[in-house]
This record gives sequence, structure tokens and C-alpha cells, in this order.
Amino acid sequence: MDEGRRAGAGLRRRTRDAVREQIAAAALVMFDERGFDETTVDEIAAAVEISPRSFFRYFPTKEDVVLGDPMVYVDPVRDRLIESLKSMSLWEALRSGFEAGTAMTAADPKGALRATRVVFRTPTLRARNTEKHLVWMTVLVPLVADALPGPEEGKQFRARAITLGALSCLDVSSAEWVDRDGAVPFGQLLDEAFALLKPATLT
Repeated sequence: MDEGRRAGAGLRRRTRDAVREQIAAAALVMFDERGFDETTVDEIAAAVEISPRSFFRYFPTKEDVVLGDPMVYVDPVRDRLIESLKSMSLWEALRSGFEAGTAMTAADPKGALRATRVVFRTPTLRARNTEKHLVWMTVLVPLVADALPGPEEGKQFRARAITLGALSCLDVSSAEWVDRDGAVPFGQLLDEAFALLKPATLT
């Protein structure tokens, strides 16, 4: 009986994930072609043949279709950073932490570019993306501070500056990737940005 319940729960979860992905894929195409603000939840729901009420069972807001929960995306960054700090310099480890994002763009460059383009063309989404980075700061700064050498005095300040610099590399590389319409791989742009902004104290 327990096995049956577990199997049923697993099937429901997979079904829910599949519907969620279908909604997101349709919505992103509409956002990209029509504009985020110009596309309504009713229109998205109609495109995937669900009710507007059902849409909100999968996404709390229209913005969540594009950005989602920031903690979901920072967890792989944190885990990769922790692992990379065992064998890399701090700045190299921060770059390595973003590898999950570069892998995602490489796996689905067209879809990832579309989502990034929607974010950078929509002021409200750009603002929420900045808020997402502030949430990431609360997770990453303590790890960076622990990895910094030197006296404790001022360490939090230095950790915040370094982490924000790394997130700025992520942001500017994403914008450039959109500007070049994906002609240059996102990972390459991120490497270039990190090389340009490498802190002198971390050489």
C-alpha cells in the first residue's frame, strides 16, 4: 500500500512538473514575441488549455514563470563554490560556482536566451533579478568571508565587495549575451568578465 501511494505521488509530481514546463515554455515565447507586460495570464492559460485559476496553482505570479524562487538557483552555486574552494583560489571558485548556469545555457541555448532576453527587456523583471542577487548575497558572502585571509576587521566588507563583483560579472555577461543574440557562448563572456574584474588582492 505504501509503495502504491509513493508511486502515485511520484506520478503526480512528474505530471505537475510536465505541465509546469509546458506553461513556462508557452509563456516565454509569448513574453518574447509580444512583451511581458502585454501578455496576460488569461492568454497564457488559453494557449496551454488550462484555466487562469489553474495557472496560479503552478506559478504564484506571472513574474515567477521567468524568475522563480531565487533560493532554488542559488543552492547549486553555493554547493559548487564550497567544493571549488578546496582546490581553487577564491575568485576562480566564484566563477566555478556559476557553472550550473553556464551548463543550463549550453543545454538549451535558445530557451535560456529567450528567458534572459525577456528579463533584460522588462524593467520589473530586471528589478526582481537585482533582488534575487541580493538574496544570493546572504548565502554567498559568509562563504567568501570564511575563505578570505587576513584580519577579521573589515572582512565582511571585503566579502560583500568581492561577491557583488562576481554577481556583476554574471549580470553584465547576461546582458552582453542578449545584445549579441547568443552569437558568443555565455560561458565565454562570463570568463572574460571575471578576467577583467579579478581583484588585485586575490591574485
